[in-house]
Amino acid sequence: MRVLVVVPAFNEAPSLPCVVGRLRACGYADICVVDDGSTDDTAAVARALGVVVLRNPFNLGIGGAVQTGYLWALKHDYDAAAQIDGDGQHDPTYLRAALDLIAEGSTDLAIGGRFAGQGGFRSSFARRLGIRYLAWLLHILCGANVSDPTSGFRVASRRAIALFARHYPSDYPEPEAIAMALRSGLRVSEISVRMERRRHGQSSIDAWRTLYYLLKVSLAILLVRPDRYRKVEATAA
Repeated sequence: MRVLVVVPAFNEAPSLPCVVGRLRACGYADICVVDDGSTDDTAAVARALGVVVLRNPFNLGIGGAVQTGYLWALKHDYDAAAQIDGDGQHDPTYLRAALDLIAEGSTDLAIGGRFAGQGGFRSSFARRLGIRYLAWLLHILCGANVSDPTSGFRVASRRAIALFARHYPSDYPEPEAIAMALRSGLRVSEISVRMERRRHGQSSIDAWRTLYYLLKVSLAILLVRPDRYRKVEATAA
């Protein structure tokens, strides 16, 4: 398969050399860093590393950055698009297991779940509680069996690329994207991964943002309807 690794990045210049180096050590040559309106040297560092650099003129948020990567993958006819964060939390050695599921045709979107049996960094108790609530909501409303729906570690098939390049949530997109995929007839599965702490900086989601996040995402999942999106053509499989 032709695989594109999409790395959404906002002010991640210190982490990118390690992230790109680990990807290359795992054999991934096609790497696309999406600089989402960074104010540091993210774009310059990425160019110096010899990867594809796509620059958003201003900060669109994680949804806009990831969709930019999917648009590039669709335009250049990739078989699969893998997404890992630019902060160094994701271990690219686990991408192979997700790509194997895509290659054998058993799933369209493989999510890397940090709660599915592996150790490592698991965030705060409050955030884990929120994640479990979202996992329950997605299961009740969409039939999803994903323990970590907020994970940014994921791999998309051609069919998922075709969907997400045209329609992708803009704000806190990960759980909503799962609902969108399932209600568009795509298959979603989860693999077990190990995640690490951020290499620098800190999450922008505090206690109040967590509450807003849960309310916003819950409403968004409730409103996702398959007729809002163009059906994914069978030829994209």
